[in-house]
Amino acid sequence: MKEQFGEGYYLQQLPTTAGIANAAPPVSRRYLLSPDQEIAIGRDPSCQIVLDSSYGVVSRRHVAIRPLTTNSWLLCDLNSVNGTYINGESLLGCRKLLVGDRFILGNNGPEFSFQFFQAPPPPGSLTPNSQTDPGVSFTQLFPIFSTGRDLTKKGYLIPGIFTVVFVILMFATVGQPETAFFNQMLVAIYLAGIAYYFVYQLCGKHKPWWVLFSMAIATGLILLSPILPLFILIFRNILPGRLPLLEEAIGFPQLLLRMFFGAGLMEELLKALPIIAAYLIGQKLRTPWRERIGVWEPLDGILLGTASAVGFTLIETLGQYVPEISRNVGWQSGEGIGQLVGLQLLIPRIIGSVAGHMAYSGYLGYFIGLSVLKPRKRWQILAVGYFTAAALHALWNATGLLSGLFLALVGILSYAFLMAAILKARTLSPTRSQNFATGFIGSKYD
Repeated sequence: MKEQFGEGYYLQQLPTTAGIANAAPPVSRRYLLSPDQEIAIGRDPSCQIVLDSSYGVVSRRHVAIRPLTTNSWLLCDLNSVNGTYINGESLLGCRKLLVGDRFILGNNGPEFSFQFFQAPPPPGSLTPNSQTDPGVSFTQLFPIFSTGRDLTKKGYLIPGIFTVVFVILMFATVGQPETAFFNQMLVAIYLAGIAYYFVYQLCGKHKPWWVLFSMAIATGLILLSPILPLFILIFRNILPGRLPLLEEAIGFPQLLLRMFFGAGLMEELLKALPIIAAYLIGQKLRTPWRERIGVWEPLDGILLGTASAVGFTLIETLGQYVPEISRNVGWQSGEGIGQLVGLQLLIPRIIGSVAGHMAYSGYLGYFIGLSVLKPRKRWQILAVGYFTAAALHALWNATGLLSGLFLALVGILSYAFLMAAILKARTLSPTRSQNFATGFIGSKYD
């Protein structure tokens, strides 16, 4: 890549002789960044910016500058041997560049600065304050014709389309008693989609939508199959997991123990079955299908686990809790009041799944993925993840019968566990240089 001059965003290689054997006099070089081309820096001749072989601390392909939007770029370390340091901090994965950022390749290696240079106007040229109007371009008047690719690529358009479609369908079913359940189902699916999209963006790894959708469907089918009665027999009848009746008075330790077996261990294993199935299927496939479907790292486990939890939450809420409370209130106060109370229950149950079922299953999914990365400690890793997720689940169920304050604390704790797992999974990810969430959360943990 040759040096270029003119207005735009540049990488400026700062003059230095550090890290160079038999160094020549220091020279400053400037490289223009392209909004649609990745730039690799290293000693390999295939790099766009090739550094002299005398830079011993620089890897063959050390870092890459990747376009993020029209005027923004990511700096990504390509698993270099000696690391990359940006503004004095070690870079793991990717980080969005800001004007003035400086990064060094290796310890005392070559240093670059991210800059914007504006060309001075030639003598006698018109300035922006001139009375002569330079005109307005077609794409300035109709920006949709020049930003269409970013709309779809960056995920701005698809969520909006789904929102509009769901709103229209919900309007079409308002005030019609015969479509009340359909309306509730629309609200539940939309809210669950928002909650899952939030987790997906935090994970920052692409996974085919149909794989994630299949996870939710598979868990829903499991709940409607003979597998559920078998699990109830084992965990609630054979093991000490019988759930207490409303009129039954028991102490908190006994309640917690029952919830641990009857809710935590049972339901978390149920939701993990589709993840295990995806892992086994992936083992039988070839690249790239094995990576798309299977579980190869903690981020895969989190994405599949939370998708499975969405299916569980929808079936449990729409198939059990909402109809039950709507029916009970409807008998006492009328059908309309019953439907309203059912909707009031549906909203917090679905949104709260981020700190509930999605948190537990995503956390267990992290350990399933971690066991794939570290097969020698597989069973130890799976045991820690399974029992921890079950304990959080049991604690939520048990405290919900005692105090709203304690319930909130447990919910915050579960959410924190899931976020910590996501951040750690992004650090451990073999594909962290391709992670698109580095601009969504601060780069401290990436």
